[in-house]
Amino acid sequence: MAMQECRVTSCLAPEEVRPLPLELDPPQVPASSRRGLTFWGQWLAAMLLLGLLLWQLAQAHAGAFSSEYRLLGALTLLASPYSYAWVQAYHKGHDLAQGQVRLLIGWVLLTVGLLALIELIDLPAAFPADFLRDWLLLGFVLQALSHGALSWLWHRHARRLRRERRALIVGVARTAQPLAEQLRRRRIPLRGLVASDPGDAALSGVPLLGPLEALPEIIEREGVRRVYLALPGKAQGQLESLYRQLLELPVDVIWVPDLQQLPLLNPSCCPIGPLPALYLNETLVSSRPGAQLVKSLLERCLALLALVLTMPLLLVIALAVKLSSPGPVLFRQQRHGWNGRIIEILKFRTMYQHQDDQVRQATRHDARVTPVGRLLRRFSLDELPQLINVLRGDMALVGPRPHAVLHNFYYSERIQAYMARHRIKPGITGLAQVNGHRGETETLDKMQKRVAADLAYINSWSLWLDLKILCRTPFSLFSRDIY
Repeated sequence: MAMQECRVTSCLAPEEVRPLPLELDPPQVPASSRRGLTFWGQWLAAMLLLGLLLWQLAQAHAGAFSSEYRLLGALTLLASPYSYAWVQAYHKGHDLAQGQVRLLIGWVLLTVGLLALIELIDLPAAFPADFLRDWLLLGFVLQALSHGALSWLWHRHARRLRRERRALIVGVARTAQPLAEQLRRRRIPLRGLVASDPGDAALSGVPLLGPLEALPEIIEREGVRRVYLALPGKAQGQLESLYRQLLELPVDVIWVPDLQQLPLLNPSCCPIGPLPALYLNETLVSSRPGAQLVKSLLERCLALLALVLTMPLLLVIALAVKLSSPGPVLFRQQRHGWNGRIIEILKFRTMYQHQDDQVRQATRHDARVTPVGRLLRRFSLDELPQLINVLRGDMALVGPRPHAVLHNFYYSERIQAYMARHRIKPGITGLAQVNGHRGETETLDKMQKRVAADLAYINSWSLWLDLKILCRTPFSLFSRDIY
């Protein structure tokens, strides 16, 4: 008897539907995955001061920099980036008072957590009470002084940079509005818009400075030092003459191509010799091969560890599936993998054997699902054999969930850039799943949101983001859309 199981996508009625572009805002990627030089500069200064303080306090209270003090220092060094990133202690968008309060919260959480951990591992000697008092108070005071001094220097430098970055946009409202919003978000002083089309409307919140013919006078009058060219596609022919004109003026020129209608995938800009090149669509393997190798090695090691730790549970589930109904323990189904290659994924069988001409998605209260299968699906335990797929290199722990092959053919004709989600290995969990885009996709809109999340993951990928998704996955299992 043929048997089909599917729980990720659904086949809709075969009506003619125009391809839907991905115009949805992608799910927000945790800000902590995008820490920059401001964060690490503040953190490094704080850790240097804390290291000196710890050494001095150990000498004063214990007479030597003994093992428990060295352990406290090492744990502080390792755990502090996560604690401070979680409370956004060094976020450059906060003023000094907000930063100091967040730093205090992060420091207290970090110290209390580490002391509790050290107590649990039962060190031979406890820290003296006067050391703990000095460590908590003086540690925060030193960090607060460092944070205040570096913040003052940063804001002074930023004010000077903003004066040198007075900007205007040359373009039309359609192409200039998104750019203006991004510039305001980055606190770049935007003076206004110079309209390349005389009949164009003004931007929301951005004044219209005048026509293109008056550009040199506008630049001198407004003290502009940076010009953004956001011309629409039909006006790209003006680019050469406009650029030659701007070469004679003391301004930086930044060209922002009109690519709003293109679904970009991991875009980047890197010259090829003397030739500028804009990469519109690139895989992680070609753009960041070293990081991709680290991701693959780490995930295979974690998959092997998870298989060893869950082996008793896997044996119990296999026995329950075998006793629940006739049929094999494991269900095998072909899916599209990396670069569209066909792979065979493994799952615990959760349905009765049945004849089905189509791959139909499981629905709520589906009669095909066995009682044991319903429990396995509820907590996604039927996906555990896919750890073997990770070991084989067919899948990753984190990535876009693989859909049935027939569903991919269906949705690729209806959702723009749908197949681009196969430019990386499919995963057991992903950004779409932890953001609630799971369960039955009975409408194109639901699948479009899932694809938008998958492409957002590809565009924002980092090892830290993978860790965040893995940590959030257990909590996503309480969703009501799992069945």
